[in-house]
Amino acid sequence: MKMLVIKCGGSTIEKLSPSFFSELVRLKNKHQIQPIVVHGGGPSISSILSSLHVETSFIHGLRKTTEPVLEVVEMVLSGSMNKHLVRQVIKAGGNAMGLSGVDGKLLMAEPIANASELGLVGEIVDVNKEVLLPIMQLGIIPILSPLAVDAEGQHYNINADMAAAAIATALCAPLCMITDVDGVIVGDSVATKLSDIEVYRLIENTLITGGMIPKVEAAIQSLSKGVSKVGIINGTQNDALTNFALNHTEAGTSFYLEEVMEKSV
Repeated sequence: MKMLVIKCGGSTIEKLSPSFFSELVRLKNKHQIQPIVVHGGGPSISSILSSLHVETSFIHGLRKTTEPVLEVVEMVLSGSMNKHLVRQVIKAGGNAMGLSGVDGKLLMAEPIANASELGLVGEIVDVNKEVLLPIMQLGIIPILSPLAVDAEGQHYNINADMAAAAIATALCAPLCMITDVDGVIVGDSVATKLSDIEVYRLIENTLITGGMIPKVEAAIQSLSKGVSKVGIINGTQNDALTNFALNHTEAGTSFYLEEVMEKSV
């Protein structure tokens, strides 16, 4: 089974047209490529936190997560945002199932290294593929919210880019990150290709900042663990997802490991 992990950013979801979801269904039905969608929900979470007067902040692109924040994160991600995406796939003629990473211990986590700063933010230590595979064998597109659990039942907020990278690594599947920009913008133009060394230099020089940092770090991390192809594309452009999946054209920003390139020359 050919698979493709697709990460949809929270700020992008409301901008996706029905044609994007038709592409998802077409990839599965016509091209026999099984999509697995991992989604964020940042703006909706921030909006509800604000309305509830719950303080929220970001550190290096990651949301500091207290217990009250985690309750809202889970409500939005595993509730309204997840089911919105399920409905869109069904409207496009497909079949989808929404899952949280907590369900069936799908995503197992431990506290992130700087948990003293970030609170209940985790990093994935295991992906339970045995939960996903039977669902996909039934012809269903999984729609996953990036929450995780540890052995004691503690829930964690997981950055959606990092969750998607962990799932792509576990499934040995390409990873496509959907945004509402044309890729990683450096200066006044889109970088069509970036190496791991270039990525870290751009972060150090504050040319890559904010929410783009976890995206590019997830891209490099997944490549270093064996994922064959990673890209950041503009999902609001017609056929961008299909072009990425079928290698029709270069779109957005793709990534590579500089050491691997040097060895292959």
